[in-house]
Amino acid sequence: MANSWHPESHFLDALHRHAATLGFAKVGFTHPDVSAHQGYLDAWLAAGFSGEMDWMATHATLRGDPTALLPGTRSVISVRLDYLPEDHQAQQVLADPSKGYISRYALGRDYHKVFRKRLKALADWISTTIAPHGYRVFTDSAPVLEKYLAEQAGLGWIGKHTLLLSKDAGSYFFLGEILTDLPLPTTSRDAVESARCGSCQACLTVCPTQAIIAPYQLDARRCISYLTIEYKGSIPLALRPLIGNRIFGCDDCQLVCPWNKYAGIGDPAFSPRQALIAPELITLLEWTEAEFLAQTEGSPLRRAGYWQFLRNVAVGLGNGPATAAIMARIAQRLPTGNQLVDEHLRWALDQLTARANAERSLDSAQAPRSNP
Repeated sequence: MANSWHPESHFLDALHRHAATLGFAKVGFTHPDVSAHQGYLDAWLAAGFSGEMDWMATHATLRGDPTALLPGTRSVISVRLDYLPEDHQAQQVLADPSKGYISRYALGRDYHKVFRKRLKALADWISTTIAPHGYRVFTDSAPVLEKYLAEQAGLGWIGKHTLLLSKDAGSYFFLGEILTDLPLPTTSRDAVESARCGSCQACLTVCPTQAIIAPYQLDARRCISYLTIEYKGSIPLALRPLIGNRIFGCDDCQLVCPWNKYAGIGDPAFSPRQALIAPELITLLEWTEAEFLAQTEGSPLRRAGYWQFLRNVAVGLGNGPATAAIMARIAQRLPTGNQLVDEHLRWALDQLTARANAERSLDSAQAPRSNP
């Protein structure tokens, strides 16, 4: 039976205040109807842009109807949690090909557990303080169109890079949802942010692999985040040089976005682990599986797994400095016991050898010649 309680404004004010005590930067409310976005999702899937993320199509019906995840859902509470670390050194690491670049969201604790625990605390607080309710909480953990729902709830607008943007906070934040059977008032249309990308093309221009094929259109098959985190196979040869030293995710479209000058410092829970801010690629290659597990305990990097992480490191090394010492250490690592990693390491050696030979030839050609 649907919840017949109707909220009073002071209850909602209290909810906002309590959400802030839990570290949430913003809260909004919307209805569970996502039908207006269904056509976009269907077209994206039909174009094959989801790559090997088969669950996107498998759960497309659920994405199109949040009430299937919680029968009786009448409202969606959308919540923002900021993560940008104060000293993230993004540009410095990207400029040093001997280092491995890890997306800034993944430098600290895994947001899934942190966010979900706080969402549940907020939902339980609602039950005990405002009204008992049936609910489920999600943060990138179920087939929920969270960007669209967040947009409708007034947390921002979907930018040309397909991330959610806010004029007050840029895009360095996580999203979470509480589906509830409470009939909460939706965020006022006056409070919903209109799209403010204008004529800016910065994210499309900077994308290393040109994965943003048009405004609001992302081909995941070319996206470095997909290739280094979701994709389990051999990274296409044509894309490997474009990946550079990015070994887990990519932030380029966020780093150039003008709105991110308004991004504030994120929640302390996501403070970076010093070992992950600017790691030497060759050091990462030499990690044993036990060292990988120890260094990534409670980290989003666990999602890639040890061997896939080494595959990514191998690509980074192939795009790095062609020194004799680095090539020797790569050769010593072979064979690793994993065919996929070995294939990428041999590619890296071929790349470095070709580059070293080209540099020697250039040096020879430029060397001064003595008269006979």
